[in-house]
Amino acid sequence: MKLINTAILENWYGANFESKLIGRRILFDDVEPLIKKLSSKFNKEIIGYSENNIPIYKLSIGIGPIKILLWSQMHGNESTGTKALFDLFNFFEASDNGLKSISDTILDNCTLQFIVLLNPDGAIKFTRENINNIDLNRDAVDIKAVESKLLRAVLDEFSPKFCFNLHDQRSIFNVEGTKNPATISFLAPSENIERTLTKGRKETMSVIVAMNTLLQKLIPNHIGRYTDEFYPTATGDNFQKMGHNTILVEAGHFKNDYDREITRKYNFYAILQGLYYISLADDFLNYTAYFNIPNNDTLFLDIIYTNLKIKNNDVETVEDVGIQYKFKVEDDKLVMYKSIEKLGDLSKYFSYNKINAKNMNFEELKLSNS
Repeated sequence: MKLINTAILENWYGANFESKLIGRRILFDDVEPLIKKLSSKFNKEIIGYSENNIPIYKLSIGIGPIKILLWSQMHGNESTGTKALFDLFNFFEASDNGLKSISDTILDNCTLQFIVLLNPDGAIKFTRENINNIDLNRDAVDIKAVESKLLRAVLDEFSPKFCFNLHDQRSIFNVEGTKNPATISFLAPSENIERTLTKGRKETMSVIVAMNTLLQKLIPNHIGRYTDEFYPTATGDNFQKMGHNTILVEAGHFKNDYDREITRKYNFYAILQGLYYISLADDFLNYTAYFNIPNNDTLFLDIIYTNLKIKNNDVETVEDVGIQYKFKVEDDKLVMYKSIEKLGDLSKYFSYNKINAKNMNFEELKLSNS
């Protein structure tokens, strides 16, 4: 397989990523000016409106026969994929000489369609669900939400060979067998409860192998793989079953990167390598290395307080307390807070921030169970 030159890519990215999209909460008002600024290389179309009447755009580029559909933020609080897509748009707009051949190869061989910010109402609330509390990623059968209807209409009309379903995952996920957070995780969704290794799933796995191969050069042992348990109402599982090979990409944690600005870079690299591989592949038989990607585990915590004295009903115990950072909107601002994820003996868990808390007061830590 042909891999993109990572040194040239790293040099390009630092000067050209979309710097106007920063942070975890990305809203329609943030992306619309960037959409309007895109050149005539892109076809821009409002395909409908969210439940709360916010426009939802579809962007198209490329002239090739291989059809690929990519969408982001079907969960409103999962914005890393949106940032990565706008980095990709900048790549197609202004690739330098060292990378122009890659851009040309993709756009000559593929036609790409993008739905950026599928769930703008959830983005405002910073929730997975839309304004009516429907999880769009579990609405692939009932198709109750208007946003789900729009996605399905694009899928049916475009009939892509490949789909990229872009998500974020919690920082609790680590790469099995390592102390590292799962910065990027992949999944080739199953088409049935038996998890049959169909032709479509092999093709999906083959693309993931290429994406993983590139990332291992840059962030070795930070890439994980989700279990392929079949979810009957999930988008990826159903699209895969319908014959549209669906690559699930989950953006996760990197050290001290709570705004996911480092992760978005590797997310962009993975998407670009996946598109490049698809544009060049004569076949998609190179799939077996997919099973060498370690599974995701759930042993990473943002903070571990050890030896913390906890008083409950006048009984004092010494516990370890594991914290995961969570986010909520207050006064239209995104606030990060500490939430208790685990209590007890956490000696098997990993964190970049372990604190001996034997001289600390539990109440003063201001931890939340929400």
